[in-house]
Parts: sequence; C-alpha cells; structure tokens
Amino acid sequence: MVTTKELDQKSKVLNQFVDKDKKHFQLINKTYQTNTESDYTEKIEALGKNFDYSHNSNHFWGDPELSTFYGTPLYEQASHAQKLALNHLFWVGQYQHTASAEANTMLYNQITSGVFAHIGGYETLCQELDFETSQERYHINTFQKIGYKTKIALLGKESFGNPLHKKLNNQTNNNLRYKLQELPKWESIQNSTFRFLTKLMHQGKEKYYSQYLQEKGSSIPTATGGLAGVTASPTAFKFLSLNWGSSPFLAAQYYSARMVANMSLKTYEYRYYKQFKDLDRKGEFIPTPIAVSHYHLLDESFHTTMSQVIAQEVYRDFPKPTAYEKLLSNVIIFLLQRGLLSGLSAALPATFRDDVDFIPSYYRLLTSPLFNMSKQDTLHWLEKCLCQEHEGFHVNLKYHEILFSDLSRFFGRLEYLWPVNREMRLMAEGGSIEKAIKRNQIAFKQFAHSVNT
Repeated sequence: MVTTKELDQKSKVLNQFVDKDKKHFQLINKTYQTNTESDYTEKIEALGKNFDYSHNSNHFWGDPELSTFYGTPLYEQASHAQKLALNHLFWVGQYQHTASAEANTMLYNQITSGVFAHIGGYETLCQELDFETSQERYHINTFQKIGYKTKIALLGKESFGNPLHKKLNNQTNNNLRYKLQELPKWESIQNSTFRFLTKLMHQGKEKYYSQYLQEKGSSIPTATGGLAGVTASPTAFKFLSLNWGSSPFLAAQYYSARMVANMSLKTYEYRYYKQFKDLDRKGEFIPTPIAVSHYHLLDESFHTTMSQVIAQEVYRDFPKPTAYEKLLSNVIIFLLQRGLLSGLSAALPATFRDDVDFIPSYYRLLTSPLFNMSKQDTLHWLEKCLCQEHEGFHVNLKYHEILFSDLSRFFGRLEYLWPVNREMRLMAEGGSIEKAIKRNQIAFKQFAHSVNT
C-alpha cells in the first residue's frame, strides 16, 4: 500500500514547476475553452466533402500573385485559363505541404503531451494538444480531397506517375530491395543506440519519459515530409522523438520548431483570409479553397497561440536546460533554418528554398496537357524562369522579409539560442536574388544533363 507520506512526496515532485498564478496558465485555459467551442473544424470538413472543382474552376483562389510561376516570363505568356490553373495548383501544392507538416504535428503533440502529463498542473495544456491532434486529421483529409480532385481535373491521372520521375529515381529503386532486407537488423541496432544515448543524456529525468513513447514499446515513431522532410532524415527524427519525449525542457522546445511551421503558413494564408473577407463583404462568390483557408487560419490561430506560449513561457517553468539540451535545441533550429528558410524560390511565392528540389515537378507541369511543351521547349522556359532575374523573385522577397521579421521577433526572446538562431542569420543570408539565381543555374544545368542523357 502507498503511504500518505509517499503520496505527499509524489505530489510535491509533480507540482514543483506549477504556479497557477502565472498568466500563461490563464492563456492556456482560455485558448482551450475557445478552441473547443469553435466550429471551424466542422466547417472545414463540410467544405472538403462538398468540393466540386468544376464549380470553382473559373475563379482565382486568392491573389493572382499566389500562383506557381507568378512574375516569370512564362507567366507573362500564359493564357487566362493557364493562369487560373497555376493559381489553383499553387494552393494545392502549399496545402499538400501543410498536410505533411500537420501529420508531423499530430505525432509530436502526442509525444510532448506524454511528457507534460507527468507534471501536475498541465492537464489543460495536454487536453488542448490532444484536441489539436484530432483537428489536424480533418484538416489533412480536406486538403487531400481538394488537392486530388484539382490535380485530376487539370493534369489528369498521369500527373501521379511520370516516366521522367521514374527515370530520375531509377538508382534509388534498384537499391531498395537490398535496403529492405537489411532494415530490420540495422533498425534494431539503431533504436538501441538512440535509446542508450537518450537515457545517458537525460539521467534523473526517467519519470518524465513520454507516455506515448512508452505505449509504442520497442518502436520509435518518426516524421517524414513537411517540415521534417526538409530539415533532417527520418532517422535523425527518431532520435529527436526520443529527446522531445524525455525532458520537460525539450518537450517545450519542440514548440519553437513548430512555431516556424505556424508562421510560415500564416505568411500566405493570411492573404487568403483577407480575400475571403473582401468577397464576403461584397457578396461575391467565394471559392471553396479560399473558404477552407479562411477557417483553417482561424483554427490554426489557437495552435499558434499554444506554440508561442509553450515555446516562450512554459519552458521557463522548468529547470534551466543542461548544456546538452541547449546544444540539441540550437542544432534543431539551425537545421530548420538551413532546410526551410535559407533560399528563395523563383517560381513558388512564399517559399524560401532554392528550386533544386522543385525542378522535376516544374518539368512535369510544363510537359503535362496544361502546357503540352516538348522537352526542348520545357528546358528553354525553365532556364528563363529559374536562372534570370524577374518580378517573381521580388514578390517572393517581399514574403521573405515579412516572415524574417516575425521569426526574428519570436526567437529573439529565447535566451538559450545561439546568435545565429536568435537573429535568424541563415534566413537573412538566403534572402538574396543573386545567390538564388547562381544556385539555380547550377541545379538547372545538372537537371538538363540528366534529361538529355
């Protein structure tokens, strides 16, 4: 039997961080109450179920500048129908990326909530994170439904499988069988190594180990795609899963990484939100995707509030981070900057990566029925759009400056970060049209060679 003295000691340990008079507890409670009382998720779900591309096809889904290839020489020559399609495909591409990022959120909400659950006083915070996870499922389903129907209507089923794509990935496919045969053995060794290192670096914190990870047993969940896909490998994210699930400080620090996703999304989603308001005020037709973006921003405003309060305030409730926790936190933000924020796309507004990873998709788009270009014409236009200065670069630079300002203000409050992260120095360096063009020239030359051989 557990004695009264033992219960008192356990209660003291669990509540050592809690001061319910702090303002952020009030904000957490208010956010949870307001989020659960709203009906934005239900509206998003209904819009997705009833989406019909033909009823939305003759309208821009937001500002024309939120279009693939906007401001490029290709866009100047495109027909009205092609410009509409490029506007629709930009929405689809951005929300496909958002769906992947929200799948990451579902995983890490559960992992970190499993840490906070061990600390008395954070029950409402855990309830909010669990509720967010349920909301993300509906968001993802809606994005996927609209994206699939739109791509089928504009590009046909062949857009989901392309000979060029198969050719470019042929070497990877040839090695796949061997890797799958070796996977179980190496995965077991890898998981054991990661667990040993994590326990070693978080000695004395075993009582905080995430309930969610405990339930997973010997497997270690990991993230792919979205933010994770451009930050580090799935293997690296296994290690991060264990660390975010082992320490109260690192569980809170995850939300500084999540804030990058929240703010990146808001950079362009706010434009859709404003478009919805303008159309609604004028009594004009509102395309379904604009309505989805409008209600999604309202849903995500609760998530953004939670990211901010956990990342900037809740972490201060816990003991100061160890040298290891500081190091890992800084490496995470550094990798996020390098993977997601250190470039400037020539053809995708509000996208702050160079185009090296997007070129195969651009090629498939220009050779699709939408443009029906030959190989040589496609390469000609790609070079003009990616390797020369044009208005599209300057439009993207405008979005870059907005996000840079927001992130610098947010990370500037986190004293445990290195200056390169607090000041978003990698992102600042990436805001250069000249550098983006030079890197695109190298990437285009390599791509053109692969197509012609």
